[in-house]
Amino acid sequence: MKLNFFRWLGESPNRPTVPVKELRERDRRRMLKHFLALEKQDRVLRFGSYLSDEQVTKYVMGIDFERDIVFGVYNRTFRLAAVGHLAFAPKPADSSTEKDWVAEFGVSVLKSARGLGIGSRLFERANIVCRNKDIDTLYMHCLSSNQTMMHIAKKAGMEIHRDYGEADAYLKLGPADPASVLQEAMQEQLATLDYALKANVRRAAKLWERMPGRRKKSD
Repeated sequence: MKLNFFRWLGESPNRPTVPVKELRERDRRRMLKHFLALEKQDRVLRFGSYLSDEQVTKYVMGIDFERDIVFGVYNRTFRLAAVGHLAFAPKPADSSTEKDWVAEFGVSVLKSARGLGIGSRLFERANIVCRNKDIDTLYMHCLSSNQTMMHIAKKAGMEIHRDYGEADAYLKLGPADPASVLQEAMQEQLATLDYALKANVRRAAKLWERMPGRRKKSD
């Protein structure tokens, strides 16, 4: 039974579960903090060139939650350790897909959260969402030097094209089925419970710090 549960979630029972939650308007402030916390080279890898704080802010404030889907992984201190942006666009004229839309995925992970497979988990969630939205082409564009994205692309079996220091990766997706729909719902439910728990812990910690006796003792 336990093995089946992890299988539905798309997780291995031998590795820690990474709750990947769909982000909303209320998360925009924490998203901005996440991107502003990226070091210079990390911004170059995420956006293809260095973006100033002003440009990063413009990007975050311009995300359309009605059109695109954004995923996040919160750490124990209720900070966004990783963000994946799944952007939808009309298919290009030279696209081989018969669908009307394609999806592009971009991901960023704070240095403190790397090496845990979080980027791959975000990509896997994006993969499931695309299938369930009847989109059969998932696309990633990045610098060829972006080892994290290249690792995700190779692991997923994406077709990779390199040109002048940049790389385009494509993945053809299968159609939705009852298993993929249930898997997405269960993953979101798990992430929502994780989010609520961390939010409550964070709220309790703030209340504790504000207690008069606590302040006096610190003094």
